[in-house]
Amino acid sequence: MVAATGVLVAAVYYLYNMRATRKTQELALKAQELSLKSQEQNLITRQAQLFMGLYQSFYSKDMIDLEPFLDKIKFESADDYTELQKRGGDEYKAFGTYGSYYEGIGVLVRENLVDIRLVSQLMSSNIIWFWEKFENGWRDSRRVFKWPRMCVELEYLYNRIIEYGREHPELLIASPSTH
Repeated sequence: MVAATGVLVAAVYYLYNMRATRKTQELALKAQELSLKSQEQNLITRQAQLFMGLYQSFYSKDMIDLEPFLDKIKFESADDYTELQKRGGDEYKAFGTYGSYYEGIGVLVRENLVDIRLVSQLMSSNIIWFWEKFENGWRDSRRVFKWPRMCVELEYLYNRIIEYGREHPELLIASPSTH
């Protein structure tokens, strides 16, 4: 009888212990899920902050002052690029500033640091226009200068925007007919 009682007590204790262990594991799992959600929210917040910094730069006085010069640029070949570089001035500054800016956004999108959705909703028309206006010049310059990565991230960004626009026709993403 004493032995049976000892076994019964041990079994009850074991079941109680198992239940407590399971409950602790469930609480640890919930804590881990909450931590992951918090990290995800922090990531989304950081991405939004990064994008808003980019967006504010996009509408900075410096960028707005350079924008009119983009229409004046002729860049259809590597020779045009060389000529543009030699002349320098505001056209070259505008071309370099916007090209570098969009190239940087392309890297951020490729690395998933900025969501293509945000870029597509707020900046797509300008990026599409810029790539399509100068595409032939970049392609020729890549070949002539043996510079295969020349604006490759801008091209990637352009392609992602076009793809996103196809997936979300309600956004009416398109190249503007005039700049």
